[in-house]
Amino acid sequence: MRLTWLRGDTPFPPTSEALGPETDAPGLLAAGGDLSPARLVDAYRHGIFPWYGEGQPPLWWTTDPRMVLPVAEFKLSRSLRKTLQRFLRTPGCEFRFDGDTPAVIAACAGATRDGQDGTWIVPEMAAAYTELARAGVVHSVETWVDGQLVGGLYGVNLGRMFYGESMFARRTDASKLALAALVAFCRAEGIALIDCQQQTRHLASLGARPISRTAFEAHLRAAVAEPAPRRWAYDSACWACFQLMSDRPVADNPP
Repeated sequence: MRLTWLRGDTPFPPTSEALGPETDAPGLLAAGGDLSPARLVDAYRHGIFPWYGEGQPPLWWTTDPRMVLPVAEFKLSRSLRKTLQRFLRTPGCEFRFDGDTPAVIAACAGATRDGQDGTWIVPEMAAAYTELARAGVVHSVETWVDGQLVGGLYGVNLGRMFYGESMFARRTDASKLALAALVAFCRAEGIALIDCQQQTRHLASLGARPISRTAFEAHLRAAVAEPAPRRWAYDSACWACFQLMSDRPVADNPP
């Protein structure tokens, strides 16, 4: 199968034309083009994302199966629950939404993905997502301790869909805490799925699982047509979904 090369306003080909599992690059759909806000938003609307390294042209992917985290299935383990409860009760510990998104993107660019030797967030990609943050399309969830950013994540929001891009931690469980805050927000706002793009053991341990591209795109069409949350902001009331402050025993994975 021939790979589509994007030039100027060349539209993305149908996702069914992505390279298959018998190739060296399953899920690769197209190459070239740019990382303009319009191009990126169009990509995410169709379940396509950029992923490439230094010295390569933009490469566009649509994996099958697709790793997603259904927020109702997020695994808040007993140990993470205790860490979260302690964090919420400790002076100087706080969550912020969009407090310093460029810093989160920069920190993620300095980290590595599971099983990879180097960063996948090349400078032009970091600049592109920072521009989308200014446009209100990219958001960050941040873990702060005593005024220091110690962990967080960022991703793209279109309608009632959140596409997770990357996370980092400078302290144990700092990124997991940020993810828990994102999940609580998504539950409150009716965002049912967080896109994780590719399969990793870490994400699977938190409740993420693979679904077919067909199922993912069906959900996507409905979700992106919905209005986006009016405001991305931390609200402690969101934790009610986990019953964190209850004295009664609570299952590890409440519905």
